[in-house]
Amino acid sequence: MMIDRLWRRLPVLLLTLWLAGCEQSGEAPQGFAGLGNEAGAFTPVLPGRTFSFPADHGPHEGFRIEWWYLTAVLTDAQGRDFGVQWTLFRSALRAGHESSGWGAPFVWLGHAAATSANSHHAAERYARGGVGQAGVTAQPLQAWIDDWQLRSLSAGDDPLARMQVRANGPGFAYQLQLSSAQPVVLQGEGGYSRKSDRGQASYYYSQPFFQASGELQIDGQRYQVSGPAWLDREWSSQPLSADQTGWDWFSLHLDSGERLMLFRVRTNAGEPYISGTWISPDGRTEGLSKQQIRLTPLEYSHVEGRRLPTAWHLNIPSKGVDITTQALNPQAWMNLSIPYWEGPLGLSGSHNGSGYLEMTGY
Repeated sequence: MMIDRLWRRLPVLLLTLWLAGCEQSGEAPQGFAGLGNEAGAFTPVLPGRTFSFPADHGPHEGFRIEWWYLTAVLTDAQGRDFGVQWTLFRSALRAGHESSGWGAPFVWLGHAAATSANSHHAAERYARGGVGQAGVTAQPLQAWIDDWQLRSLSAGDDPLARMQVRANGPGFAYQLQLSSAQPVVLQGEGGYSRKSDRGQASYYYSQPFFQASGELQIDGQRYQVSGPAWLDREWSSQPLSADQTGWDWFSLHLDSGERLMLFRVRTNAGEPYISGTWISPDGRTEGLSKQQIRLTPLEYSHVEGRRLPTAWHLNIPSKGVDITTQALNPQAWMNLSIPYWEGPLGLSGSHNGSGYLEMTGY
């Protein structure tokens, strides 16, 4: 029984060590959760990649970290607002060819959360290697860890046209149907998303046009909900530089039909790296540089002993955007092995709408 308990804890220990940057080389932690460590023998992220679907919906051997990340901003018939999040991380413990079974050199981490105006619930799951407890397949498209699942329901050429997501944890559960008639959006420069001026980058695409509907259970109550949802896919081997400490990431659904992704990667000293993508209602994209984006914290909240900006002013003069974002629940703290803030937003000003904010490294 003692061996069994230790073996069950092994994935947690391995993943925590990796994400803290404490690999076999003994390097000190760098950047947020060790993501600023050197990429070593892992596959580098370089400009000019040609994306191929549905293959790129699946996992990418040789890269250090990868994730499938879904958020949804939901409302019930009485106008009550909620948010849900579902994420699966795939983390390589070492570079090289990947095997299956217990010896597979990667681990899985799942995060799920549900947020209302008055409460926030988060849960996590771990899995080791390639033994079937967690995984992703591109055809048919499905990502899972235990009974948490994101899977395609589409029989056509686009597996993202119809999907289902479900998860549960203490105080919450949800099952949603997702649909979109739009193709995916490549972020950055044709899917090459820079995170610094020194070469750090990820491959990054999104499906920002999902419409979600289904059932949410939170705090012992059931709600029929619907609203916009956003899927992000990223993979990299060194997404941050050593002095970058965390990020503030926004995905916004504007009432005019546009979508907006932007992020600010903070550093120990100096100016943050800021970038974004303007997405037209028909899916056309335009990159936004730091010079085009004015992003300013407006209000701070004290959350779990930290001071975090939970209301922001966002101004993009070239797009006529001058809005304020306000957190539905300023206390939406993901109190997990790697803690961070994440929750739904409301928008007001030149545009109304909704969105999600993730803040790490505080």
